[in-house]
Amino acid sequence: MRSSSPKAPTLEQGRESFRKQAWGAAFVQLSAVDREVMLEPEDLVQLAQAAYLIGKEVEGSDFLARAHQGFLNRGETALAARSAFWLGFTSLFNGEFAKAGGWLSRASRLLDGQPDCVEKGYLLLPEAFRLFQAGDALAAHAAFVRAVAVGERFGDKDLVALGLQGQGRSLIRHGDITKGMALLDEAMVAVTAGEVSPLNAGGVYCSVLEACGEIFDLRRAQEWTSALDRWCASQPDIVPYRGHCLVRRAELLQLHGAWPDALEEARQATEWLSRPWPRPAVGSAFYQVGQVLRLCGRFAEAEEAYRQASQWSRCPGPGLAQLQLAQGQLEAASATIRRMAEDGQAPGPRARILDAYVEIALATDDLKAARTATDELRSIAARQDIPFLQALSSRASGALLIAEGNAREALAELRHAWGLWSELQAPYEAARVQVLIGLACRKVDDEDNALLELTAAHQTFQSLGATIDLARIAELLPKGTRQAAGPLTEREVQVLKLVASGLTNRRIAGKLNISEKTVARHLSNIFNKLNLSSRTAATAYAYDHKLV
Repeated sequence: MRSSSPKAPTLEQGRESFRKQAWGAAFVQLSAVDREVMLEPEDLVQLAQAAYLIGKEVEGSDFLARAHQGFLNRGETALAARSAFWLGFTSLFNGEFAKAGGWLSRASRLLDGQPDCVEKGYLLLPEAFRLFQAGDALAAHAAFVRAVAVGERFGDKDLVALGLQGQGRSLIRHGDITKGMALLDEAMVAVTAGEVSPLNAGGVYCSVLEACGEIFDLRRAQEWTSALDRWCASQPDIVPYRGHCLVRRAELLQLHGAWPDALEEARQATEWLSRPWPRPAVGSAFYQVGQVLRLCGRFAEAEEAYRQASQWSRCPGPGLAQLQLAQGQLEAASATIRRMAEDGQAPGPRARILDAYVEIALATDDLKAARTATDELRSIAARQDIPFLQALSSRASGALLIAEGNAREALAELRHAWGLWSELQAPYEAARVQVLIGLACRKVDDEDNALLELTAAHQTFQSLGATIDLARIAELLPKGTRQAAGPLTEREVQVLKLVASGLTNRRIAGKLNISEKTVARHLSNIFNKLNLSSRTAATAYAYDHKLV
């Protein structure tokens, strides 16, 4: 007896899946119904939203354009204008400016002469974002305030949340961080309470995380990144916002010294942000990949990551200049960092550039440029009560004071910086300060403390796998303070040397005529005996202890 064919999805099943935020199922079910009988505009809007949320933007735009036409055919001008607005607004953030202008112009034209409606409030957002991107924070803030007023008048919580995050971002850019962050927190309360639709909720999450990154508010970044992670996990089908979450997680992991995890998260972010095609935010993901690779001494890979980041962002950060410095290309590093410093940036990103500028200027004996950058960095830190910025400022001031011959005064600045980095749980940055403290102690003939600080920094760099910093600090430590091969057996030393030479386990097994399983066991013993966590750290250890 033949089995009956499965029943085709019903419209009510598709609507129910949408209500349950099962976006993949909603897309499949509503699409199936649409193929049989053309959906009404309201259902097409839901189908479009489901498509956007599972990463099918092309299909989502097609469905929304059909919804727009359907509303027009029914004479529902405001709803047609709303669909046109979302088509334009989405195109705007995808960098499709001509298409965005066309749809937004149509939405505006449709609303000309119409009674007051919430859609007119939505049309305030593109101009507000344009002003924000152009650097006119006060004008942008005023436009966002008007949008919020419209949203509150019509009880539209999506518009209110979008307007509040815009107000907050604008105030932060203008320098009023406390009030700006309070508005962002208010927008996030609406998001976490489930008052905002998923498409807009994800956008607010990403904007708030970006703001935290701008001002280095690490506590908020950690809190809202975890919240976004949970939000994405509650909707397994969702695609657009995972990449932004991964970028922020990678930044935090790098700061806290979990470099292998940071690299993995950043690489996953490049993949998510490239679906179905690369978005501008993918530049931040590639930049974060470059940062970790640079710190680990993988220069060629880092340079390629920075190159890809620069395709999406005019000035992603000072990483390329720092890479050139690490490679000994002093003139190139100076030219790159000067060019970056000439571009206008928000205070947070500019502080990062100034920090690198000080380091590069001191490396090239340009004390005047180092002093100018240090003074500006101190001014930024003084205006904003943010420990990260204060740590950058104190470290730069201490390094400059050493170069100017005032080591005793430098020690006070550097110890303050070390305390801040330690509170922020940033081991690599704290170790960099310890190197400077060691140099300052040596300048004032305090060799005992100099040795303590340099040895502590050496241990941190070794545990992190910071190969370049290990090479630099090795020149500062007396040879007698460096450990030899330590507790390793002769065979383990052989394996370690081959790992440091870049060989895989299979090739090591062939060279030593042993099994891959035996190589893996030797590596496990090496990691345990030397308290190392990766092949990169093992390689750094081998070079530092002259085993290669």
